[in-house]
Amino acid sequence: MKRFLKCGVPLVACLLSACNFAPKYAPPPVATPAGFKESADWTPATPQDSAPRGRWWQIFQDPALDRLEDQVTAANQNLKAAVAQYDEARADAKTAQADYYPTLDASGSALREGLSRDAANPLPNRSFKNYSLGLDFDYEIDVWGRVRNQAKAGADREQASAGDLATVDLSLHAELANDYFILRGDDAEQDVLDRTVENYRKALELTQARFDIGYAAKPDVSAAEAQFESATTQATEIRLKRTNLEHAVAILTGQPPAGFALPENKLDATPPDVAPVLPAALLERRPDIAAAERRVAAANADIGVAKAAYYPAFNLNALLGVEAAMPNHLFTAPAQAWSLGPSAVVNLFDGGKRRALNDRARASYEEAAAQYRQTVLDAYGEVEDSLASLRLLAREAISQQAAVTAAADSTAQATHLYSGGLANYYNVIVAQNIELTARLTQVDIATRRMTADVSLIKALGGGWQRKDGLAPGTTTDSVAFLHRRNDPSL
Repeated sequence: MKRFLKCGVPLVACLLSACNFAPKYAPPPVATPAGFKESADWTPATPQDSAPRGRWWQIFQDPALDRLEDQVTAANQNLKAAVAQYDEARADAKTAQADYYPTLDASGSALREGLSRDAANPLPNRSFKNYSLGLDFDYEIDVWGRVRNQAKAGADREQASAGDLATVDLSLHAELANDYFILRGDDAEQDVLDRTVENYRKALELTQARFDIGYAAKPDVSAAEAQFESATTQATEIRLKRTNLEHAVAILTGQPPAGFALPENKLDATPPDVAPVLPAALLERRPDIAAAERRVAAANADIGVAKAAYYPAFNLNALLGVEAAMPNHLFTAPAQAWSLGPSAVVNLFDGGKRRALNDRARASYEEAAAQYRQTVLDAYGEVEDSLASLRLLAREAISQQAAVTAAADSTAQATHLYSGGLANYYNVIVAQNIELTARLTQVDIATRRMTADVSLIKALGGGWQRKDGLAPGTTTDSVAFLHRRNDPSL
C-alpha cells in the first residue's frame, strides 16, 4: 500500500492534468458601436449620480412606488419560482462537481443459498449460509477532461441561471413601475374627464335654460346632451382601465385583488435623468446578456465532454471486506478479502452514436452563440428605442403644452361668442372637443415619458452589474434578499 501511494498518487495527478478536449473558450465576438445613435444630443451626468443602482426605482423618489416594489421582492410568486430554478441549477452544478471525488460504498449481506440438485456441483453441501461486509472504492481518473468539462459546464449554467434570476427580477420590478405610472396617468386622465363632465353638465343645463326661454334651438340642447354623455362614457372607461391596472399591481405584489386598493393620485412628475452607458459597457450591465454568454461557455465545455467519449475511460477500483459462512468468523484473518487495481473501458463500435453526440454538441454551441449575439442586438435596440422615446416625447410635451393653451383659449372665445349670440353652439362643441383631446394627449405624453424612463433603466440592466469579467456579479439587492429568505444557510 505504501508503494502504491508513493508511485500512484503522482501518476494520478499527472493524468488528471493530461488532456482537455474542450476548445479554448472566448466569448463570441459581437459588433459593438462606439455609441448609441439616439444619444447624439444626450449629455450624461458627471459624475453619474443618476446611474441606476440596486434599488433603481428609488430614482423616482416616490414612497408609494418604493413600498410596492418591496412587496414584489417579498411576495411575487414568479420571482420565487425563478429563485427555485436558480437553486436547481446550483444543485445540478454541485452534482457535476461531485464527480471530482471518488465514491465509497459500504455493503453488507446475510444470505442462505440452496443449489439445484440437478446441476453439477463439487461442493458437499447443497445449501449454505454466507455473510459479508465490505467497502467499495471507485474513482474515475479524468485523463481526457470529461469530468472537468462536465463540472465547468454545470458551473457555467449555474451562472447563467443567476443571470436569468436577475432578468426576471428586473422585468417584474420594471413591469410594476410601468403599471404604477400608467395607473397614475389614468388618475390624471380621470381628473381631466371628471372636470370636463362637470363643465359639460353645466353647459347642458345652461343650454336647456336658454332653450326654455327661446334663446337656443333644440339641436343645441341635443348636441350638449350628446357631448355630456360621451364624456361620461369616457370617464367610466378610464375607471375600468384603472381597475384592471390595480388588479395587475395586486398580483405583482403577491396579493389577492379583492383586498388591494391604491388611493387615487394623479401623475404629476417629470422623468428623472438617467445616465446612459456606452454600448460596450452594456455587455456588463445586462443580466440576460451575461446569461446568454454563460450558456455559450457551457456549450463549449460540452464539446470537450462529447470528444472525451472517443477515448478509454480509466477507473481506479478497490475493495476491502470480509466474508464467512458464520457471523462469528467475519472478523478473523481468514475472512479478509480485498482487490485493488485500475480498469479501462473503450468502446469499439456504437453505430455512430458518439459522432452524433459530437455533432449535437457543436450545433448546440453554434445555437448558443447565435442566441448570445441576438440578445446583444436586442439590447442595443431597446436602448436606442428608449433614448429616442425620451428625446422625442420631451419635444412633444413642449408642443402639446402650447396646444392645450391654445385650445383652452379657443374654448373660452367660442363660449363667449355663443353667450353673446354671435356664434352657434356647434363652434362651442368643436372647441371643447379639441381642448379635451389636447388635455388627454398631454396626460398621455407625460405617462409615456415616465414609462420610457423605466424602459431605459431596464434596457441598461437596472442595478445589475457583471463582476470579474466572466461570472455574473451579485444580483440586485431584492433578489439577494429574497434568496436569503428562502435559503437561511446563505
